[in-house]
Amino acid sequence: MDNLTKQEIKIKLNLVVEKLLHLEAEKEKTEEGSETTGYFKRDFGIQEWDWPQGVGLYGITKMLKSRDDEQRRQFLLNWYQMNLKNGLPSKNINTTAPLLALIDLNESWKNPEFEALTLNWAKWLMESLPRTREGGFQHVTSANGDRQGVRLNDNQIWIDTIFMTVLFLNRMGLKYGRNDWISESIYQMLLHMKYLCDKKSGLFYHGWNFNGRHNFGKVFWCRGNSWFTLGSLEYIEMFHGTMDEGIKKFITGTYKNQVEALSVLQSKSGLWNTVLDDPDSYEEVSGSAAIAAGIIKGIRMGILDSKYSECARSAVAGILQNIGEDGTVFSVSGGTGMGEDREHYKNILISSMAYGQALVILALCEALDMIESL
Repeated sequence: MDNLTKQEIKIKLNLVVEKLLHLEAEKEKTEEGSETTGYFKRDFGIQEWDWPQGVGLYGITKMLKSRDDEQRRQFLLNWYQMNLKNGLPSKNINTTAPLLALIDLNESWKNPEFEALTLNWAKWLMESLPRTREGGFQHVTSANGDRQGVRLNDNQIWIDTIFMTVLFLNRMGLKYGRNDWISESIYQMLLHMKYLCDKKSGLFYHGWNFNGRHNFGKVFWCRGNSWFTLGSLEYIEMFHGTMDEGIKKFITGTYKNQVEALSVLQSKSGLWNTVLDDPDSYEEVSGSAAIAAGIIKGIRMGILDSKYSECARSAVAGILQNIGEDGTVFSVSGGTGMGEDREHYKNILISSMAYGQALVILALCEALDMIESL
């Protein structure tokens, strides 16, 4: 990261965090064909309890582990208290995401209500979440426009589940010594890899449907791939060296194949296109940030060798170019449902999103840690 200065990254990081904490909810509006363009009102702002905000909270929490900030920690406490007071939405894959950050935060808060919430939710995942054939976590999501409703996505598994739910269940299993929860998280990780990884390219498809047994449009979506690039290493790191060596080798081998493919597809700007192998699709920052974070983490953990340092440096430089003076992260694609062709992904709207801010936070934290370790 030769010409990337620690000061520049710190300044941008603080701006991005502040923007996330004050990200406004979308004003009331309707949009024709919103499902196809990625407009979901719940995805905007930091207030709602769903996956965009959950990833955002996780980004702040990761930063606070090495950079204590009482004001931002208080923001997080207020956020959880406010959401519990106002009432939570339906339980599903995506609404599990805010609980990942809460596990570690509650180590210091020791709030019994928060602990009960995480424990009950983990039990719900094990006992009540709909399953696909072969026992996969069915990718049940929030219904658009109805926070208490769900969209079942019958017999479908999506790559997003690794980050939104598998990380949480594994972390809970490790914290409470629940080997059944850990084993289930391992099974879900391996099952998703089995059906979503393309053996020829090393890249990942967005989803798999057991009804008809197909990968939908067989599209290599940028943010979808990034959920594995970063999520797989977050997963391994949680074990603190206790993961079964055979399972670890299987996951890291798949991760390295993916990174090799991603490095070839990286654009001159340092970013990746929203359809990874389609240079006519727009370059997308949230997925690029999670890929960058995953690559830097892989180098730091000794899984990748130094030949990927230039790829990481170029990605961080590209990300920094897409941060506005007020900390807004540009070129972030909206909520993306399952697509049957490339055009679906290429037509998703671009807007300021909580997860865009959060994934850039994770990338810049990793970059800063790498610079400080040199």
